Amino acid sequence: ELPGFYYDPEKNRYFRLLPGHNNHNPLTKDSIQHKAMECKRLRLLEEEEKQHQKTTRAGLNSSVLLQKRQLGSLSPTSYCRYIHELKVNCMQRRKIEIHSPDSSVAGTNNFKIIVADVACERIFTVNDVEHGGCKYGIINLSGLGKESLTVEMYDNLYFTNRKVNSVCWASLTHPDSHLCLMGIAETPGCASLLPASLFSSTNPGDRPGMLCSFKISTAWSCAWCLNPQADNCFSTGLTRRVLVTNVVTGHRQTFGTSSDVLAQQFATQTPVLYNGCRSGEIFSIDVRQRNRKGQSWKAIRLFHGSAVTSVHLMEAEHYLMAADMSGKIKLWDLRTAKCVKQYKGHHNEYALLPLHVNEEEGLLTAVGQDCYTRIWSLQDTHLLRTIPSPHPSSKDAIPSVVFSSRLGGSRGVPGLLMAVKQDLYHFSYN
Repeated sequence: ELPGFYYDPEKNRYFRLLPGHNNHNPLTKDSIQHKAMECKRLRLLEEEEKQHQKTTRAGLNSSVLLQKRQLGSLSPTSYCRYIHELKVNCMQRRKIEIHSPDSSVAGTNNFKIIVADVACERIFTVNDVEHGGCKYGIINLSGLGKESLTVEMYDNLYFTNRKVNSVCWASLTHPDSHLCLMGIAETPGCASLLPASLFSSTNPGDRPGMLCSFKISTAWSCAWCLNPQADNCFSTGLTRRVLVTNVVTGHRQTFGTSSDVLAQQFATQTPVLYNGCRSGEIFSIDVRQRNRKGQSWKAIRLFHGSAVTSVHLMEAEHYLMAADMSGKIKLWDLRTAKCVKQYKGHHNEYALLPLHVNEEEGLLTAVGQDCYTRIWSLQDTHLLRTIPSPHPSSKDAIPSVVFSSRLGGSRGVPGLLMAVKQDLYHFSYN
């Protein structure tokens, strides 16, 4: 590199690098880097369309796997895991048409967040609206095998001009019956619990109201507790504190922290809440504790080098997956408080990006700030696939994804759903 110059590989020569305020020829390092990234993205998209069958491991194909299984040299678990890896590498992109009863909704608002329920039968969508607020909707995935999906949008009856930072499904009266929304207005913010039946257009006259709503400072995260010892409770990660609310009794517990709580998840076997902070600390709180001054709430404590953006507790609850703003994804053993695995390749600098763990399929999925969706093998941390975004990379075009081998329920269509800008794509698993 020569100071004040940049090298153009197409023209095979150096050009003078001009300052960014020069309006006649605004050539900056950022614009050069963006152009190089866009060329790489278009090249990868072209390669994906040409190459249907891809393998990430030498000698791994379906016939070899079947032969090993028949010879007994491969366990059923390993066989299933490798088959999922093969299918992931052969996924093909298809754009899905979305129809909405409200003509002003479909295809006009950018997707911000999509979150699937436990059975992956429905996805809750948060869409940015031009005037600065958000609209919410539920897409039923039962029609995913057909040509189009219908989205039922809910116009903001309660949430006028409110942005949404965090969403989670809540099981109050039955599994995935409600939604926790953490909204931010100018100041203060708002935490609300909405019945999912609000989004159904079957009985518009008989709509239930909000079950719970209260003003808060800026909320970063939320989580619902499924353990019966802390039934009907949800947590809210705020600036320097954690708030646990019982939606039936209205009782609230406040736990003071030294940093903003950006990520949360409850354990299922015990009423323990795991929190990831801006300081890089991950700690757990047993919500059965009573409020005593001077008492330390933190049980397990782990540390990342930068702000923790996502935490995911594994099914056996001995391991915790966490991602941070330096792009590191680590698997922690909670019994020894040590990092046992690290998944490389993820890109993040300052965004709150979630992790998607599918233990049954043995896969980890994450979208980076560079707008690439990456899929790893949970078992050996191998990067299986890197999927470029169908849209040019930008801060407001980071895809939101849902992955499952049962999209639409037990007999659903497997694959990856990707929401980016105003479009929804399905990467077919078959």
